[in-house]
Amino acid sequence: MSALLKVSDAHVAYGKVEAVRSVSLDVADNEIVTIIGANGAGKTTLLNAIMGILPLTGSAAFAGADMASLDIEDRVAVGLSLVPEHRELFGTMNVEDNLQLGAFRIAKAIAARSFERVYTLFPRLKERRKQLAGTLSGGEQQMLAMGRALMGAPKLLMLDEPSLGLAPIIVADIFRTIGELRAAGVSVLLVEQNAQAALKIADRAYVMELGEFVLSGPASDIATNARVAASYLGFTHEGESAI
Repeated sequence: MSALLKVSDAHVAYGKVEAVRSVSLDVADNEIVTIIGANGAGKTTLLNAIMGILPLTGSAAFAGADMASLDIEDRVAVGLSLVPEHRELFGTMNVEDNLQLGAFRIAKAIAARSFERVYTLFPRLKERRKQLAGTLSGGEQQMLAMGRALMGAPKLLMLDEPSLGLAPIIVADIFRTIGELRAAGVSVLLVEQNAQAALKIADRAYVMELGEFVLSGPASDIATNARVAASYLGFTHEGESAI
């Protein structure tokens, strides 16, 4: 498979503090790739740098084109989108208006199809389309954040901790939707602390520690790795609970 996103030898720093070092990754068409790791490992920093929010030293290409000269809006326009960890919704605006903001770069006819697609994926948003975003439940707000990102018809959706703070039944809904996105032709780069759920849905995985990738490969292999099982899945290499 050809790489939709290709990042090579990425370094990201906050002043003199290097948060990401020598990181390379790729995401192919119709692929779900996950990055797992502890808090502070550099996962969010990496996504923000790929999106253009933070400066990245190294190279990042999307659909074969270098992204160095592209600002955030240009990256959205070529098909890259990020759902941030804290969702960043406009709480005093209703659901439909929040979604509309995600379609500001596309034609009205395409936006109409995007609304239909989002409401098909998230029927609850359609039911609450006139409700203020700030009054939605946590799960509904996550759906809205994902829906807003999908309004621009991205080729690659980056998700930062989509299950954070949500009840297990809502988490299951979110992950089911991620699988449906791949089936619909949207690639996904997923940062997720729920390593078990992430590895179950992903095609490939990277394990990040202290700003570097220490392991990568097929998600099924990463899930059975003794070190990963003990550190992130709560099991020892004998398969017994490590807690």
